[in-house]
Amino acid sequence: MVLSIINHPFKYETENVLRIFFPLEKITVTEEYPASDENSAVTVRAFSDGGCIMSCEVKIGAKTVKKEKYVNGAADGDAELALAQSLYDCLVSLTGTVPSWGVLTGVRPSKLMRSLISSGGGDYAKRYFTDKLYVNKEKTELAFAVSKAEDKIISLSRNNSYSLYVSIPFCPTRCSYCSFVSHSVAHAKKLIPDYVRLLCEELREFSEIANNLGLHLETIYFGGGTPTSLGEEDLKTVTDAVKKYFDVSSAREYTIEAGRPDTLNPEKLKIMKSAGVTRISINPQTFNNDVLKNIGRNHTAEMIYKAFGEARNEGFDNINMDFIAGLPGDTFGSFCESIEKAVALSPENITVHTLALKRAANIVTGKRTHEVKNETAEMLSYSSDALYKNGYFPYYMYRQSKSVGNNENVGWCRNEKECLYNIYMMEEIHTVFAAGGGAVTKLKSPFENKIERIFNFKYPYEYIERFDILKDRKKRIYEFYKEIGMI
Repeated sequence: MVLSIINHPFKYETENVLRIFFPLEKITVTEEYPASDENSAVTVRAFSDGGCIMSCEVKIGAKTVKKEKYVNGAADGDAELALAQSLYDCLVSLTGTVPSWGVLTGVRPSKLMRSLISSGGGDYAKRYFTDKLYVNKEKTELAFAVSKAEDKIISLSRNNSYSLYVSIPFCPTRCSYCSFVSHSVAHAKKLIPDYVRLLCEELREFSEIANNLGLHLETIYFGGGTPTSLGEEDLKTVTDAVKKYFDVSSAREYTIEAGRPDTLNPEKLKIMKSAGVTRISINPQTFNNDVLKNIGRNHTAEMIYKAFGEARNEGFDNINMDFIAGLPGDTFGSFCESIEKAVALSPENITVHTLALKRAANIVTGKRTHEVKNETAEMLSYSSDALYKNGYFPYYMYRQSKSVGNNENVGWCRNEKECLYNIYMMEEIHTVFAAGGGAVTKLKSPFENKIERIFNFKYPYEYIERFDILKDRKKRIYEFYKEIGMI
């Protein structure tokens, strides 16, 4: 597919709209008109009578559709939206597909919804979603519900708040859908001792910075990878470092992703409980053993039940379970059965993801296609109905590029068990200090929408070999807080 950008600067938005309909197709962007025999989308801005005409002509095979909209004035925001609408109209006409999120391509729909509510009220925000962005009613109401749930959590954050993220980029095996930087424990075993040692040193450095700046720790989150893929001794070493360097008792929440049930045992659960962990994830993705095997997980549904029971026995009263709609080999009936089994266990959180077809995932390199998008939408609709019916409500949401059907990931909870870190991180509410390989520290001004990122080295071997460079990068934290007037 060729995307022609003629006389306008809206490459990013037009390319993203095109990817809604063709998520895995190679898109070549040019400022020239395409050859006549190529599948193409030609997007043009033509100035006229104090405004501009935003037009699109899309050719797929032997069919061609052209749409255009007139924009009064020359404001780039209005012109960009009109061009996105025109391109969307062409693609709907040619493909017969009507994406539920319309032309909305952003990662954070609820953040936009909150902004619109703030400027014009709830009714205005909903109308903007449906009338301007072409989002359907169901997804509009979802974004609205999430935005209202977030308000309560966001109000807890103070000017001097921050959260701590700890990256453990190791897993027992690599799932076929995974595009994260993670390494199997078997292959990375020799790196783990040095990694753990330096991770603890980085935690000490962040503690010193936070204390010097007078910052208050709100939440702690161990992610990865699978943090509990560490052995008992290494897991205890890291949690002991957090307890030593940070005031864990003052944090509102302390989460460790214990996602893979084959990495859990009573001893690790005791280590986490004694460290002050208040929330864990035990992530089935599915209760179907055949699907688990297909996606490269070396555990069974029975092991999920066992791990969940052991966690309850250890006293964990805030457990999350993740599921993915659209996994290879999963059917609508099988997915629904997984959701029902999860509801029967009654975890405090259930997160429903849409399969994202990332290029780094084996599921894509294995030529997995997009044919499951309609069934995936039905899965999401079923899970929404089932979770509402059983007392869960949506509190957290984000979207990924190349998700099947351009759909969303939603965190559901009950009994006021929202994951605070998820909201603070995704909605960019306050600073997040991030330690470990692949971690990204996000500095956020409490006074304005000013955000700056500091990147750690992506791979564990780089993190170990070039650790000294990270100390220099952290000097920027003091400079940032000085610039915003907090030093």
